[in-house]
Amino acid sequence: MAQEIELKFIVDEAGVEALRQHLSTLTAEHTAAGKLLNIYYETEDNWLRRHDMGLRIRGAGDRYEMTLKVAGRTVGGLHQRPEYNIDLDEPTLALEKLPAEVWPNGEMPEGLAAQVQPLFSTDFMREKWVVSHGKSQIEIALDLGDVKAGEHQDPICELELELLSGDTVDVLTLAQQLSQTGLVRQGSLSKAARGYHLAQGNEERPLKPAEIMQIAPKSTIEQGLEAALEKALAHWQYHEELWVRGNRKAKDEVLAAIGQIRHTLMLFGGVVPRKASAALRDLLTQAEAVLGGDISAHDAAFNVAVTQAKLAFTEWLVTRGWRPFLDAKAQTKISDSFKRFADTHLSRQAAELRTTFAYPLGDSYADQLPRLTRDITCVQLLAGYYNRAQADAWLANWLGLRHAILTRQHIEIEHFRNEALAVEPFWLHSGKR
Repeated sequence: MAQEIELKFIVDEAGVEALRQHLSTLTAEHTAAGKLLNIYYETEDNWLRRHDMGLRIRGAGDRYEMTLKVAGRTVGGLHQRPEYNIDLDEPTLALEKLPAEVWPNGEMPEGLAAQVQPLFSTDFMREKWVVSHGKSQIEIALDLGDVKAGEHQDPICELELELLSGDTVDVLTLAQQLSQTGLVRQGSLSKAARGYHLAQGNEERPLKPAEIMQIAPKSTIEQGLEAALEKALAHWQYHEELWVRGNRKAKDEVLAAIGQIRHTLMLFGGVVPRKASAALRDLLTQAEAVLGGDISAHDAAFNVAVTQAKLAFTEWLVTRGWRPFLDAKAQTKISDSFKRFADTHLSRQAAELRTTFAYPLGDSYADQLPRLTRDITCVQLLAGYYNRAQADAWLANWLGLRHAILTRQHIEIEHFRNEALAVEPFWLHSGKR
């Protein structure tokens, strides 16, 4: 088994040659472009996908390799997941050659080998540079081609940085240098993810408003912090992709994602000191200034300030950049129960909402939108331990109030304000339970 650690970029199609020339200036071992054909497999009921697995055969010249990728972690386009590679004599699956440990129950499910069929393919030219950076060996791969599934296809114009040996941080610092060219943007959708989407009919991807964050039982405060930040970064990445693909409404969700990051840092401010995120918040401010202007999706996505803010945030999250700023007391606190933390802060957020909107505000409702948005976001981050239907019902009126304020529906504002104040709390230690 190998541990794949790679960072994916989308390359500006108009800048491919300029990027190639830049890469050629690096001290590197260069491999000329060669053709790679990958066929991805799946069952009719998506068994592999449902178990967070990806199965493919790759052909390069007269060499073939079967790869199974299993569940891992993706943060801001940085993929960290185990993979199993098996050399083949011909482009035919040989699942029996995979170790038993790859399967959920320690053995290959009966009949699986007969059920998997080709689902989509990727056909591209790959040019490579292997560079020494910091203490690491990193492979840079430029991929140009297409993902194909039936009558649908999507262009591949990507740059991948894969850690061959060394430290993940070196991949991120090299990425920062490459981002200064203005020719790349982080891409969170893998070729496989795009292939699955094409195979399912290539319908337009929908906007995804923020929802209640689900978190594993017995999580620590630090795990809650990480989950919240990963959620916000994924929201940013997903909606940036939609915006670039033509959905103008997705821009609002990109800005909302940056707001989610700020709200998360505020929520956990009693544990993680502000100085730990000072440099990050400055970069986010610069990104917001760019995104807030009259700028096209393409120019925003490839803007150096925006790209570097995302990369810095990715690195801060992956390396847990807050830890050096924690004293002994804070280190103990961040290891405490997220459940207790959530109960306490749900009561605080609710109290702030009730105080702010206890009485009609006349023409001043818009002034309270930032506070209302922040409190709603915080409740969404904290409510995952409780009954989803009850939590959604409690939030629905506050979300309704926010929408009514945004759309200036004065009668609806008072309706939702009164309904929101009347709904009973759904969490423990609220004073009502």
